[in-house]
Amino acid sequence: MRGLKYQMKSVLRDKFCLMTFLLPILVAAALNFMGSMDMSSLGELHFCVLENDLSLQTVTWLERYGPVTAYATQDEWTAAVNEPSTNVIGVRADGDSLKTAVAGDELEIFQQAAATLLSLYEQRKTAEQAEVIIRERPDILENLQGIFIPAVLIIAMFMGCTFNTMNIISEKEDGVAFVNEVLPMTPSQYILQKMAVGFLFGSLSSVVTACLCFQLSWQNFGMMLALIVLSSFVAALIGLFIGKFSEGLMIGVVYIKIVMLLFLAVPILCSLTGVHGLPAVICGMVPSQPAFEGIMALSAGNMAVAVKDIAILALHSIAWAVLYVLISTRRKNSITKVYRKESENP
Repeated sequence: MRGLKYQMKSVLRDKFCLMTFLLPILVAAALNFMGSMDMSSLGELHFCVLENDLSLQTVTWLERYGPVTAYATQDEWTAAVNEPSTNVIGVRADGDSLKTAVAGDELEIFQQAAATLLSLYEQRKTAEQAEVIIRERPDILENLQGIFIPAVLIIAMFMGCTFNTMNIISEKEDGVAFVNEVLPMTPSQYILQKMAVGFLFGSLSSVVTACLCFQLSWQNFGMMLALIVLSSFVAALIGLFIGKFSEGLMIGVVYIKIVMLLFLAVPILCSLTGVHGLPAVICGMVPSQPAFEGIMALSAGNMAVAVKDIAILALHSIAWAVLYVLISTRRKNSITKVYRKESENP
């Protein structure tokens, strides 16, 4: 218990660890907030004209495509067109036609709209006779949330990896790791002490993130909790591996970035490409892949796939735990033998 209290105190003192646990929750809250915002106005066309330059009929025609702002002077009109933070299209009368002006820093879609506006104006009478069908605009953000939300959950689940890695590396640099090597502590006790905090905080961060992102039934929440617990357990174990084999802080940070990139890239690529067969089995060797697939399956109501992914994560947990115990036992036995030889032959 003293070891766990020490780990808890180190978490509360380390702002980086607190940030890693809270970041997924903040991102999940931001995704929910953005999903409730109407961003359709960002794609609207905006026009600026000079007062008494265009006829009322022309201004009314422009308002069919977007808001029209009238300016009293040429300088104000030019400043509105050249404003870097906007995509305003300047419109002036040119005899019986129109001419447009853009600053050149607008998005390509607005530059194309400015180029085709003259043709639309010349063919406006013919266009009025055409049948117009207004279709519902797809919500791009909603489609992307299907990938964003599982990715955020994956980050939350594997945050325990970061904490455990940094904790072990800091103990190496302070010399505490050498004391731990010779303490009368079994590998299982060491694993419990070192990964408990990372596992608990990673699980808690993931549960809060899941509650913000999903509205699940009790049955689905139980399966989601199983995915979170198993994924957080595997992540905490991997953090122990990285900490054990990292020789310094910078090397540990590089390893963490590589692992996190692998955890995110593999499931996202598998989801986008829809791999099957042997490539899917190989990708399943990365622990984040069954976790990501299970979250996607739960959100789609596919219980069979979610149960399969929970079983795969359980196998990952057993395999990583056994491997770490074997490596730790072998290393501790070798270090103990060295100390005994040195004590017998001073």
